[in-house]
Amino acid sequence: MRTALVLVLAAGLASLAQAQLAVTTTSPALNANNVSRAAPIVITFDRPVDTATFTPANFRVFGKITGPVLGSQSWSNGNRTLTFQPGAPFFAAESIMVVMSRNLRGADNVALRNEGYSFMFNAGVAPSFQKFQFKRQFSNRDQTGAQTRIYGGLACDLNRDGFTDLTTINEVSSDLRVFMNNGAGDFGPLVTPYTPIPVESSPNDVADFDQDGFIDVVVSSYQTSTIAVAWGNGDGTFDQPLVLNVGSTPRGFGIIDVDGDGDLDITVANAGSNTISIWRSNSNRTFTAAANVSVSGGPYGMTNADMNRDGIMDLVVGTVNSQEVKVLRGNGNSTFTQIDSSPAGGQNWVVMAADLNGDGNVDVSTANSFSANGSILFGSASGAVGSPAVMPTGGHTVSTDLADLDGDGDLDWVLSSFGAGEWYVYINNGAGVFEEAAVFPAPNNPSCAVPADYDNDGDIDLLLTDEIADVIIMMENTCEIDFNNDGSVFDPQDIDAFLSVYSEGPCIPAGATCDSIDFNNDNSFFDPDDIDAFLRVFSEGPCTR
Repeated sequence: MRTALVLVLAAGLASLAQAQLAVTTTSPALNANNVSRAAPIVITFDRPVDTATFTPANFRVFGKITGPVLGSQSWSNGNRTLTFQPGAPFFAAESIMVVMSRNLRGADNVALRNEGYSFMFNAGVAPSFQKFQFKRQFSNRDQTGAQTRIYGGLACDLNRDGFTDLTTINEVSSDLRVFMNNGAGDFGPLVTPYTPIPVESSPNDVADFDQDGFIDVVVSSYQTSTIAVAWGNGDGTFDQPLVLNVGSTPRGFGIIDVDGDGDLDITVANAGSNTISIWRSNSNRTFTAAANVSVSGGPYGMTNADMNRDGIMDLVVGTVNSQEVKVLRGNGNSTFTQIDSSPAGGQNWVVMAADLNGDGNVDVSTANSFSANGSILFGSASGAVGSPAVMPTGGHTVSTDLADLDGDGDLDWVLSSFGAGEWYVYINNGAGVFEEAAVFPAPNNPSCAVPADYDNDGDIDLLLTDEIADVIIMMENTCEIDFNNDGSVFDPQDIDAFLSVYSEGPCIPAGATCDSIDFNNDNSFFDPDDIDAFLRVFSEGPCTR
């Protein structure tokens, strides 16, 4: 009997020793917001690892603005805990993805699971009043005056100088046009030559597909049923794009590691053929086609997120015909399984995903085109989403964007309405409830908003693109508040003046000077929440950012 028990225990220990290497904790946590821009990435495994396998091919950190994040590795806890310290701070509000391949191994030579392990988080921003001040407007048309038709823009550091550059994606001129940041809070002239892309290219995303250290741009052309990958040269120019055939009417992207090999692959939603095409990167400017995934209802908007918190990226798809949000679980082997479908609140055009109510689960925001609205759908630990909370707009709504516009740690919302000719800004109360804070009129018709810290002061500004006027409007998030009118903005005397006015309580009597003060944009003038907002911003010191 004793011999049998020993044999059973031995077999159990042998089985445990052969179990796959596993991630036990990550810091930042999966789907975290408001992460310190200087924070290290700390990952703990269930056993000591073979540190030699943690090469750039097997362990990658990618920022949507930075591109490949460079840094140093250190080990602790008996080689169970990796600390990756970025060589430079993340950009404000930057979305970061950590990708670990199946080729990572424990010291016992047992590998990570075949699916690999990926997770995302968002960097924090400095507190601000989300008071946006017009800075300037400029066009991406050249001296010919020919129409470009800006569909959208990308804020990325194309030359790795620590400043955010601007790339516009243009449907009619069929090109990418770049403005490099001049390092002084503005952009220089158009970079030439322009990069040709297929006609009517619209949706876009970024990655470093060829692993040369520079950001590449991928766009989809609904007219030609192709996608194009433009290879970044690191100076604001791109090599001739690689064009790949996909399904009919390609639209939104998900850029993830679909097969656990550690590099970023392309998935694209094809509204006309009711499919998602998958192209696996070979990290050498070539891709291998995988089988298409069937998705009914006209898959249009799409993004990626870890909806069920299993360390494998999933796809969130919005449909234009059936008007649904569908969640496709990533299986880690280039396949996906639909696990949920919910009404989107309208005909979807674009989706974005992030944790909007602070529960650690990913939520979904939509822009619902000709339904003239946007919506918020809260996620759950299972990956399913709830019913939509619909926000009406004034017309055809073509873009949804998420960023922490006031620096309070949660993500706010911008909807771009082509039909209404307006951009709508909504502030999050921390629980995923949004209240309109500002409406910006467009010269003609908005195509999107690009939240970006273009002046490197730590808060989020807005670059607003107008599709018909072919202009970009710079809206600066400013703390230039001179409460006591002494010519010095947001200095200690301003807080004294603020408190002296407030000392008698909220704005009483009616009609007093404080009737015009609404620091937190909640449409309630000079109430207790305004002083909280004022002190939160001032706590970091006078306006010196």
